[in-house]
Amino acid sequence: MQQLLRAHNVMLSSDGFGAGEHQSLERPFGHADPAVLGAWAFATASWPNRTEPGGTRGLDDLLMREFGRNIGAEIMGRNKFGPQRGPWRDHEWRGWWGDEPPFHTPVFVLTHHPRPSFSLSDTTFHFVAGEPATVLEQAKEAAEGRDVRLGGGATTIRQFLDADLVDTLHVAVSPVELGAGSRLWTSPDELRDRFHLEVVPSPSGVTHHLFWRR
Repeated sequence: MQQLLRAHNVMLSSDGFGAGEHQSLERPFGHADPAVLGAWAFATASWPNRTEPGGTRGLDDLLMREFGRNIGAEIMGRNKFGPQRGPWRDHEWRGWWGDEPPFHTPVFVLTHHPRPSFSLSDTTFHFVAGEPATVLEQAKEAAEGRDVRLGGGATTIRQFLDADLVDTLHVAVSPVELGAGSRLWTSPDELRDRFHLEVVPSPSGVTHHLFWRR
């Protein structure tokens, strides 16, 4: 069976940004408010970090459940892993997620600066350099036959899109503008030459964009 590269629950502003400017330890999304971009996801019954029973069902929850289905590895950009730039000055920093990251697979973090791999719970982080196709082959091998999730941020997803490596993509567009930051697209129509697209509005206020390869 073919291994796919899938991107899920990519949270985007209406003007195409996945995060704002000036990312810091205190503000992982820069000047963007994750409580606004992610409100639809945080409200679902299947949100991975939910600590209380309840949550919404329906379309948003159905798409949230796809996040972990048949995933054997993840690829993410360095800015998703943390706010540091340049050579690693602090190896004590182990990501935003605490001692139990929500990935439960090997994770390949794109960076030009070497760092030893480490494990937290059932997630192992590997720090790798290379072209998108090379990193994808590493992730597919680690996934042991299952699919690979492309975790973001927007700049990393765009790199893999431009390399024509993405098989399916789910983007949830919130009705808020950011004006600047990490941009995935100017318009989703940019991807129509390679992907089918269905646009589905949700009662939560976001609009889901579902892409699959032609």
